Amino acid sequence: MAQAILQFGTSRFLQAHVDLFVHEALAGVAGAGDALGGITVVQTTDRADGAARIAALAAGGGYPVRIRGLAGGERIDRSVMCTAVREAWQASSQWPALRAAVEGEVQVIVSNTADKGYLLDERDGPSSLAADSGAPHSFPAKLLVLLHGRWQSAPQAPLTLLPCELIERNGEVLRDVVAGLARDWQMPQEFIDWLSQHCVWANSLVDRIVSEAIEPVGAVAEPYAAWVVERQARLVLPCTHPAILLTDNLAFHERLKLFLLNAGHTWLAERWLSQGLPAGLTVREAMADDALRGGLEALWAHEILPVFDTLGAAARQQAEDYLVDVRERFANPFLDHRIADIAQNHAQKKQRRLGPIVALAAERAPQLSQPGLKAALASPL
Repeated sequence: MAQAILQFGTSRFLQAHVDLFVHEALAGVAGAGDALGGITVVQTTDRADGAARIAALAAGGGYPVRIRGLAGGERIDRSVMCTAVREAWQASSQWPALRAAVEGEVQVIVSNTADKGYLLDERDGPSSLAADSGAPHSFPAKLLVLLHGRWQSAPQAPLTLLPCELIERNGEVLRDVVAGLARDWQMPQEFIDWLSQHCVWANSLVDRIVSEAIEPVGAVAEPYAAWVVERQARLVLPCTHPAILLTDNLAFHERLKLFLLNAGHTWLAERWLSQGLPAGLTVREAMADDALRGGLEALWAHEILPVFDTLGAAARQQAEDYLVDVRERFANPFLDHRIADIAQNHAQKKQRRLGPIVALAAERAPQLSQPGLKAALASPL
């Protein structure tokens, strides 16, 4: 029997994020509660690593999540046995059971299908809707077939989709991909309207570094965790949890992460490249270097935080509070986050991470000098 929460993806991130939140809610951990129930995890591909995780999850007994890092000035190193996952299925081999589950018990669908998860597959077509058809190849086509079954069986039952992919406005993007595919398949307009108007497609932002996998299933994660979900009517969450924040201003939280955490990483990568620093230098080691740390702190203080001043006193305070967490995350004594890894695709990351800060300052605070950001953007590195 499927659970109330259906999850597409077996990643270590989900194991230490959504799944752990639900476990803590079911266990009555302080501040967490109101869980809808357990989780059915679905492997959407036929990759061997995912199959190994599904087999381990299906065996029952839970899996370990080790929390390691700094929080509130304290060194954290503890383990939790996560038991929220109650079923573990492989989409292609258990497709009939999956179709039946979505037609009935499921209230929330969570996904994290990696960078190419929303791509379509030309092998999929309307024949996938047949009762005796196997699973479609792409995730959007799988979701379309499952939602069509839900429309036929229980069109009034509440259903929320909570994609966790790192895509701006991810709920709306996934909705448009699935609805567009429905139109391509010439499905009934009543169904297409139901997809857009009845199903709740939530935009959200996830934030947690899950640094290592524990084989065959399990994860090592930092203490910091956030799941920021845009508020909307009829939204159903899998649980309540201190790390889950409902907001009317998702764009602000995206700016916090982009302007302070992501931009901080990219500024360190710029220094690493321009100064020819050691190949194995980590973020933690950079934070312990007076020159690198001083330069980064100056960038935050003089070129980035003043941009939040233009958004109001409350925005500035939230940015300063978030920066306290960022400093601890960068200094995590257990995490070897190599700057060489951050520096991959550096030119594109600079434009995506630093460019919006300079653009917002030009719009709202044209008097603000941002020499470090502008020099990095102009650099050919």
